[in-house]
Amino acid sequence: MITLAIAFATLVLLSVIEPVVLGLARLFSLYDVVQERRCHVYVLFGKVIGTISEPGFYFLPSVLGPSALIVRFFGQRHELDLRLDQQYLRSQAVNSEEGAPMGIGIWYEMFISDPVAYLFKNTDPRGSLRANVGSTTVRALSNMRLADMLETRHSMSLLVRNEVSPKAHEWGYKLGSVYIRKVHFRDHQMVRQIEEKVTNRLRQVTSAIMQDGVNQVNLIRGTAEREAAVEFARAATLRPQILGAALREMLLKPHVAAATFDVLETQQLLNSKTDVVLLPRTSSPLSVLLASQERENLP
Repeated sequence: MITLAIAFATLVLLSVIEPVVLGLARLFSLYDVVQERRCHVYVLFGKVIGTISEPGFYFLPSVLGPSALIVRFFGQRHELDLRLDQQYLRSQAVNSEEGAPMGIGIWYEMFISDPVAYLFKNTDPRGSLRANVGSTTVRALSNMRLADMLETRHSMSLLVRNEVSPKAHEWGYKLGSVYIRKVHFRDHQMVRQIEEKVTNRLRQVTSAIMQDGVNQVNLIRGTAEREAAVEFARAATLRPQILGAALREMLLKPHVAAATFDVLETQQLLNSKTDVVLLPRTSSPLSVLLASQERENLP
């Protein structure tokens, strides 16, 4: 029981003493904990006495000296975020060399490279950097040829970054990637005119393609008809020669020629669709005609 009582009393004392001790340590700045990608800047009587940017647990008197005990009362501790940040500026107004009103959207990355300069060189370094990027974009990219403005985004991005980086470094910022993400026309009427021109051009191209196809088909058809006409003409010229050769061979055999001519004559008679009168072989044609005439005259 005595052991349990002692353990309970020790637990109670530790639970009471631990917050008091840690509170006094924080009050006199005996220690500090720096998180990942954070920076602590200590200022005493308007002078920077120390900067800690590496993460970890620090015993401040060994880092800042005896002044760490009074920095809480007579100084300041600034905590800065060193993580990579990014921002996008929309539709920065520029004019091309041809006078077209253009808008440029620029995206850039930045991070704090000099915490002291970030705190004391500029009261609003982020806003100043944004204004500097916007003004540099307008100044550096105005009066460019419209074709270059629409096609050479990488060189434009590099130009803006090279001009902004030195000034940004003076304010404690360092630029990362700078990229021209969007180039567009700001005049809506011009956009509609361009759309109409593109539509008309597409219609012209479509009509030209269709007409070219029709011309190709007509050319192929004309060539085929010409070749067919040539072959038909050749066949027409060869037909009399072939028929003459066949008749010459047929005349060499009289009985075949006679039978052939009889067949042809009969065929012509059948095709003429005329009345054919058949007469007996033994009677005379005149008597037969008279007899038929008298039969027709009978009542």
